[in-house]
Amino acid sequence: MPVAQYTERPASGAQSQFQPGHKIPIQHLTPPGLQSDMENPKPVSTHLPTEDGGYQIYKAAGKLEGKRAIITGGDSGIGRAIAILFAMEGASSLIVYLPEEESDAQETKKKVEETGRHCHCLAIDLRKKENCQKVIDTAVQTLGGIDILVNNAAYQNMLSDISELKEYAGVSLLFGVMVLIGWDREQWERTFDTNIHPFYYLSKYSLPHMKNGSTIINCASVNPYIGRGDLLDYTSTKGAIVAFTRALSNQQVKNGIRVNCVCPGPIWTPLIPSTMQTAAMEQFHAVPIGRPGQPSEVATCFVFLASQDSSYISGQCLHPNGGVMVNG
Repeated sequence: MPVAQYTERPASGAQSQFQPGHKIPIQHLTPPGLQSDMENPKPVSTHLPTEDGGYQIYKAAGKLEGKRAIITGGDSGIGRAIAILFAMEGASSLIVYLPEEESDAQETKKKVEETGRHCHCLAIDLRKKENCQKVIDTAVQTLGGIDILVNNAAYQNMLSDISELKEYAGVSLLFGVMVLIGWDREQWERTFDTNIHPFYYLSKYSLPHMKNGSTIINCASVNPYIGRGDLLDYTSTKGAIVAFTRALSNQQVKNGIRVNCVCPGPIWTPLIPSTMQTAAMEQFHAVPIGRPGQPSEVATCFVFLASQDSSYISGQCLHPNGGVMVNG
């Protein structure tokens, strides 16, 4: 039986069903990358595409009234869109980010507070488990409790081959003994320390503060389903997140706490110009729908999973990926 084929829709030009604003510019930023430094069209946080290729503002319905959320990576991209849409639906939040992302975080705070909700900011490195505990303590203190945990923060860096992932920085002699002088935190270990270990610690430390109806939502990726080779370590962590989600869901469902996952495809965020090579960016629209997605389109999945609209869903992965067919 022949394999089903699809025709990619062009991102721009006469054959495109999308306005020019949907085509991303090719640019490169210094990691971690600020949304404020991205060229136009910038990522979209509060609007969704219309049938004629334009945009319309997200229509809220009070789905998260009075809820309290922790959102990691909440300064920009998908995290910013989640924080703003959550606020439009009635939730206040604590957003977590790196110190060098402070200016983006303050913009997110401003946008959230324009909705009348609270947005608390915490600049901290989640690679240390004691910092994960500080996040939970801060949320309980500032929000008064935790109803929703969004594990979204991530790191990636493109490499062409496994040989480029170095295991350690080197060795040195200390009192005549050869010792390791430092792990290479720039790639394999750094990716795991950023992308999966904090998901475990934040979930573990949050759960004692959660109750029946609370939710944990993890952000994974389409990549573990397609096996992207130029993001070996990133893809590996995203696969781990999927497995972690399913196992934790089965463990916590008895407590009335639902755990789900969102697996985005190509989404226009600061992670892209700050980590991807030009050739990869030029192919960023290569999905059946014919364009990259916007953070707002992914954030709607988080709203759904955080609300009672998804009351019968746990241990599942949603796939806002532009029409890519995946198993799982």
